[in-house]
Amino acid sequence: MSDFKQLSRSVTGLTALVTGAASGMGRATARVFAADGAKVAVTDFAAEGAQSVAAEIAAEGGIAKAWTLDVASRDDINAVVSAVAAHFGGLDIVVNNAGISVRVAIDDDGYDEAWAKGLAVMLTAHQRVIRAALPYMRKSRCPRIVNIASTEALGATGLHSPYSAAKAGVVGLTRSLAVELGREGITVNCICPGPITTGMTARISDEHKAIYARRRTALNRYGDPEEVAHMTLSLCLPAASFLTGAIIPVDGGLMARNA
Repeated sequence: MSDFKQLSRSVTGLTALVTGAASGMGRATARVFAADGAKVAVTDFAAEGAQSVAAEIAAEGGIAKAWTLDVASRDDINAVVSAVAAHFGGLDIVVNNAGISVRVAIDDDGYDEAWAKGLAVMLTAHQRVIRAALPYMRKSRCPRIVNIASTEALGATGLHSPYSAAKAGVVGLTRSLAVELGREGITVNCICPGPITTGMTARISDEHKAIYARRRTALNRYGDPEEVAHMTLSLCLPAASFLTGAIIPVDGGLMARNA
């Protein structure tokens, strides 16, 4: 019988880059990682929001620095990833969280524009961030990639086809890169959040949220951003070294329920 292996359940000292970290699930992820001892690169298109989150982390005794990042720009991605690695002395973890809300009918005049923007921000950006980070992650003792998709990749809603297509693409990208990068010890996993209380869902009234949650989820409620963030952290622990290519719904049982 082999000896019992003690595997670390802490990201202390590791560097994590989180996109879309100024609010919602990204903000929660940055704060959860920092609370566990990671050095966090808070990146977002909203410069003031990113700075605010970095300041929150610092006030709580954590380590973080903010960068303004437009994930639709290849040049921005390459510059920021390089700057993060230079500032913190490396890069271990990438959380591709940045996203936008895209609601458009297939025959709408603005469909092509919505399609292009949706895929640029929520799919093309993911692979660009990963490609920019790979040279640094290959030097890491704990290289982890987590892509944030959505339950819209697993069961779609009408008028959201660019969003659903982008998120389904993230699932495919995750699985393919898990196979491709696995021999290097780089894990690649995907989280599919369901109904979460964020800025994207703020326009939905509390009454309609409650009705939807009772009808669709097993837990009869919307989730909190922190509940997604803690699953993201779990996938990035050194102890999660044999988990890759997983597609994990964090949805309160939405995908499990058929009635």
